[in-house]
Amino acid sequence: MTPNNYIFREIQQKDNQEIAQVIRDVLIEMGVPKVGTAYEDKALDEMFETYDKPTSTYYVIEHEGKIIGGAGVAQLDNYEGSVCEFQKMYFLPEARGLGLGSKMIHICLEKAKEFGFKQCYLETMPYMDAARALYKKNGFNSLDKPVGNTGHYSCNVWMIKDL
Repeated sequence: MTPNNYIFREIQQKDNQEIAQVIRDVLIEMGVPKVGTAYEDKALDEMFETYDKPTSTYYVIEHEGKIIGGAGVAQLDNYEGSVCEFQKMYFLPEARGLGLGSKMIHICLEKAKEFGFKQCYLETMPYMDAARALYKKNGFNSLDKPVGNTGHYSCNVWMIKDL
């Protein structure tokens, strides 16, 4: 059960710096390479602008006035078809193990369906065991190769889910 004092909301421009810091802190904590991953994405510093598109959205989780995590969906880059990508789900340690991840996935995938996407794709790292287990629990299945071309060549675990 998700605690009630956590607010899930769409990103606002004022959140850019704080969510960028959350994402970079988690990537460093997890030992993710800075090259070929979300760490070097220009979008990290412009999350509101990046997701301010007709078929994209990004949500943050706020707790006691502090952003503690986020995730979003957007059209899969370099791919023709109705496939979105589940992107940039990162939670600070205090947001983990509370059911917030499953709730965030549900919120994002419902929005993806509203946008008309038929499948949702994601990429992650092989040693992110908790994340992979969470994705599997929420209906994502493993793939043998990437779909589209996200530019995240260091992420070598690929998963997809029918919406």
